[in-house]
Amino acid sequence: MSKKNVYDCIVVGGGHNGLVNAAYLARSGRKVLVLEKRHLVGGAAVSEEIYPGFTYSVCSYVVSLLRPQIIRDLELARHGLEVLPMDCSFTPMLDGNYLARWSDAEKTRREIARHSKRDAEVYGEFSKEMVKISKFVKPILEMTPPRANEIHLSEMKDMHGMKTRFQGLGADQKTQLLKIMTMSASEYLDQWFETEVLKATMAVSGIIGTFLGVKSPSTAYVLLHHYMGEIDGAFRSWGLVKGGMGTVSNSIAAAAREHGAEIRTSTPVDQFIIKKGEAVGVALENGDEIYAKVISSGLDPYRTFIGLAEPEHFDDSFLDQVKRYKFRGSSGKVNLALDACPDFTCFPGQGMHLQGDIAIAPSMDYLETAYDEAKYGDFSKRPYLNIVIPSLSDPTVAPPGKHVMSIFVQYAPYFLKEGTWPEKREAFGDAVIDTLAQYAPNIKDIILHRQVLTPWDIEQEFGMTQGNIFHGELSLEQLFFLRPVPGWAQYRTPIKNLYLCSSGAHPGGGVMGAPGYNAAQMILKDWKGK
Repeated sequence: MSKKNVYDCIVVGGGHNGLVNAAYLARSGRKVLVLEKRHLVGGAAVSEEIYPGFTYSVCSYVVSLLRPQIIRDLELARHGLEVLPMDCSFTPMLDGNYLARWSDAEKTRREIARHSKRDAEVYGEFSKEMVKISKFVKPILEMTPPRANEIHLSEMKDMHGMKTRFQGLGADQKTQLLKIMTMSASEYLDQWFETEVLKATMAVSGIIGTFLGVKSPSTAYVLLHHYMGEIDGAFRSWGLVKGGMGTVSNSIAAAAREHGAEIRTSTPVDQFIIKKGEAVGVALENGDEIYAKVISSGLDPYRTFIGLAEPEHFDDSFLDQVKRYKFRGSSGKVNLALDACPDFTCFPGQGMHLQGDIAIAPSMDYLETAYDEAKYGDFSKRPYLNIVIPSLSDPTVAPPGKHVMSIFVQYAPYFLKEGTWPEKREAFGDAVIDTLAQYAPNIKDIILHRQVLTPWDIEQEFGMTQGNIFHGELSLEQLFFLRPVPGWAQYRTPIKNLYLCSSGAHPGGGVMGAPGYNAAQMILKDWKGK
């Protein structure tokens, strides 16, 4: 193949961020090629028929953080995206009680009042405060972080806007923001509520995808990160996607193709082609070489800088920081094909309580005990589970009368004290089912098929280092101008014309598309300046 620039940009990795990046670049009139290793696009946001007739959202399973601007700009609804809002968050308890929070505020207030009249009154105030703080933080998601050691003149406008918004917060909200950025989810929620099951159900948003416990500092920010989700302008709204999470990725891919992007699947990249410190193309595993003016990586920082580039292209300080970047995968996933619906002892029957998410998180101590086991190198025998049954809202994902169940599991440490994950996989799956069976005893009798994904499986199949679903922990030292490493948080990298557009860049993980969007804006800005 000729070494001339065949494309303006090659995007390595067809996850949802890579696809967003490609769509915006193609929308600007650039010639774009996306290269994806797997047989389908989407990365961790995929739908697959693993068992005949049953469509699993294999990894990610709910949507909320996807930026509204991306949905509008790329006309994703026209390309097939349909979000089905979830009405309930249901937490069963072993003593026969339960907690259900609904989209209807008054209904939720009455439900919480069964546990604590005080908490029922405080809950509304808490929600309002979190929305105000979320509105302050939300614009930062679509902002290019400033340089770590200096603020360039071109960045002053964004920084001034952030300062103005901060000054616009009330004194109490400023205090709450500072607490959220430093406190544990447990400590923060203790300041508001007294009901253990309520605090535990809310605290889990602070540990998802992190190797931290509810009592670990900075988990309050991760709680806020998830609180910023919205559907049609409604904050703290989460939904299922019709057809499964792959519909998100497929709709973005359709928009990218409509704007002229080319997408190739089953096309693994072996390494970047770098000449005189500049990325000029990629070499495929089959030996082919493809050249472009710009390379944009949708892979995590380790796979981008260690996996696809030779070390001589970076100074030792940069490589040391990449190697110290924390992944620490801590999550697993169990997907089930069911012959019927689970029947919860505390709330029997197939009611609306099953059409939202179901949290096995009865208390703070339960969650912290689950973390304690993981800290010492074992998977939690009684883990935190977050469960959805999408077939109740979307009958297209299962045969009539049958169901699919998606179970997110915390904790499953990537590094085990004893044995390997292939050896422990089924025992891990058994622990998940045994835990659920304590609350829904019929579950073992209705399982037709189960798929168990450990952090090792997630790394092997989906290319996420250590199985970390966010491409790196959302801890304070890895956020904003420190993500992925200080000095390189603006989507550019030490290699000229190589950019990072994955969740390993600001603002981090979740199916939001913001890193892909932000990186596209930086690439276009740099092109304009040439």
